[in-house]
Amino acid sequence: MAQPASKDEVHVEHTGHHEPTSLWSKYIFSQDHKVIALQYTITALLVGGVGMVFSWLIRLQLGFPGQFSFIQPENYLQFVTQHGMIMVVYLLTALLLGGFGNYLIPLMIGARDMAFPFLNMLSYWTYLISVILLFVGLWDATGAGWTLYPPQSALPGASPGAEWGIRFMLISLAVFVASATMGGLNYVTTVLQARAKGMTLMRMPLSVWGIFVAAALALLAFPALFVGGVMLLLDNMAGTSFFIPVVNLFGRQLGHEGGNPILFQHLFWYFGHPEVYIVILPAMGIVSDIIANRARKPIFGYKAMILSILAIGGISFVVWAHHMFVSGMNPYFGYWFAVATLAIAIPSAVKTYNWLLTLWKGNLHFSTAMLYAIGFVSTFVAGGLTGLFLGNIVVDVPLTDTYFVVGHFHLVMGVSAIFGIFAGIYYWFPKACGRMMSEAMGKIHFWVTFIGAYLIFFPMYWLGFSGVPRRYYSFSGIDTLPPSLNGLNAFMTVVALVVGAAQLVFAFNLIWSAIKGKKASANPWQATTLEWQTPTTPPPHGNWGPNEPIVYRWAYDYSVPGADEDYIPQTVDGVPARAGAKR
Repeated sequence: MAQPASKDEVHVEHTGHHEPTSLWSKYIFSQDHKVIALQYTITALLVGGVGMVFSWLIRLQLGFPGQFSFIQPENYLQFVTQHGMIMVVYLLTALLLGGFGNYLIPLMIGARDMAFPFLNMLSYWTYLISVILLFVGLWDATGAGWTLYPPQSALPGASPGAEWGIRFMLISLAVFVASATMGGLNYVTTVLQARAKGMTLMRMPLSVWGIFVAAALALLAFPALFVGGVMLLLDNMAGTSFFIPVVNLFGRQLGHEGGNPILFQHLFWYFGHPEVYIVILPAMGIVSDIIANRARKPIFGYKAMILSILAIGGISFVVWAHHMFVSGMNPYFGYWFAVATLAIAIPSAVKTYNWLLTLWKGNLHFSTAMLYAIGFVSTFVAGGLTGLFLGNIVVDVPLTDTYFVVGHFHLVMGVSAIFGIFAGIYYWFPKACGRMMSEAMGKIHFWVTFIGAYLIFFPMYWLGFSGVPRRYYSFSGIDTLPPSLNGLNAFMTVVALVVGAAQLVFAFNLIWSAIKGKKASANPWQATTLEWQTPTTPPPHGNWGPNEPIVYRWAYDYSVPGADEDYIPQTVDGVPARAGAKR
């Protein structure tokens, strides 16, 4: 039986790689983790742009109902379904794991590349195929909602006009899971097997810890989505009855002792709740590194931060059914899931406490990356506190399927994760492209996006408390809704369009800076972590040239007493470390 490769063997394998020279091998089918990271990032951002357009169409109908003839009930529900699926899976998951995970892990742990470069390349192209399949399905309606609950998704034609749209989405999800599995195996193996000499687990930056634990969660959670999706596809296409109470095999009704639609909800949310942290944990790590750097202070409670990441990952697997309090579950199970849901707030609070104490009395530098990092903390707290409402059964029941859920979910996951992405892009752009992004455009982008996010989603809490249901195409004829509904919807729609325009400023800044931006120095943020210590910027093929780095200290030696500079890179030996820091 073959033995797993040792750390030395992994490093030797990548040392022997020659830099590709052809267009195909260097930029298209590249096995360099940095190129693959950029491929993931560009693709995910483009896909996210499509998802943002769908959100505009949703808001136009809600804000100005009936004024756009091309928005009909069938395609309105399709916009809802596609927007949710694109943003959660094809943008946030792909970008935070595939983009940031690919770029940061080898550089931050001192590796020359991923443990399995060819598999890494396949993971991107498999992801791209899943995106193509998703968009092919746009020609047919996909109106089951992004959670794809049966019977709408299981019975052909249950949603008006929806048949092949649902099928292509399910096939696309299965292909995406294959991509995520290849990527997850690579990330976990690389962290465990390819760290540089001296880079112990307790010296790794929190960005790596967040991505590492998220990759492990993905490997455990995505199989539930894969199995549920395949079973749902069989119900839809082959007439099986995994989730349909009536057995109808190939058009022949065989009885009435068939499947259970609630089973799909269990499978979906067994994936769905860890998915929240598959997205949030990498963003938490990214924000932690940026806050420490821009505050010029060691991260407060490094061990507690790691333990909280592990605790969040573990508890996330035992809270899934709080999404199903109204499904008729046994009250004893409901009690357990409510307690577990409230318990997961504890490690999240620990992280927030540590971020605030890192900022406290720090030498704060309010670059765009820092603003987005602080914005992440703000929206994560604001959205997370409302999760306590939904984790309590008595409160959750009247709030289920109202706009309160939409406001909570978007702030705590969508907006927070996107803020973490923006923070990471502004921070590591100089390393990836060798140029600085415009801080002026960046700050315009931040303030419009930050203020706009609260103006869009805070009113939804009021609408939810007022009983306004989500996913409705029109509210005409419902007399019990608040008089302020139409005015608030129009206001939120206008703000959403303004925030969307701000994303065009970001896109212009990204492209313009990559071509014309000010050239970046090797370490523009005066950071301590390994990625800023590469021999060139951007890093060369193999990252480190002939000499691999040796790590002597932890990742957060900022403002060390007795040091000449207010930062000491991990590769520096012989300088006194801050008391209590890992050496």
